[in-house]
Amino acid sequence: MMHWVETYHLTGILTGLMTFLIIGLFHPLVIKGEYYFGTKCWWVFALLGIAGIFGSLYSYENGLVSASCGVFAFSSFWSIGELFEQKKRVKKGWFPKREKDEKSSHE
Repeated sequence: MMHWVETYHLTGILTGLMTFLIIGLFHPLVIKGEYYFGTKCWWVFALLGIAGIFGSLYSYENGLVSASCGVFAFSSFWSIGELFEQKKRVKKGWFPKREKDEKSSHE
């Protein structure tokens, strides 16, 4: 497959597509992560970022995979900051706040 990608010079286009998809994946992950877990889940994004760095380093022979792992890593790291920004957006009322005690609302 990679030979075909390189023959038709599609590496840049596919890297851009992967970047678009990865960033698109992290947007709802940050929103849902903050909604369900608050900012306590920041370490999950940190671990994902570290895993992405290792993935990028160990896939150096395949430029597309290495670049995608790098984009994944730094999107994970960026999401840590976005998680705390999301908390501020919730306080401003831009996003819904999760009620912690949902049992009392059903009684």
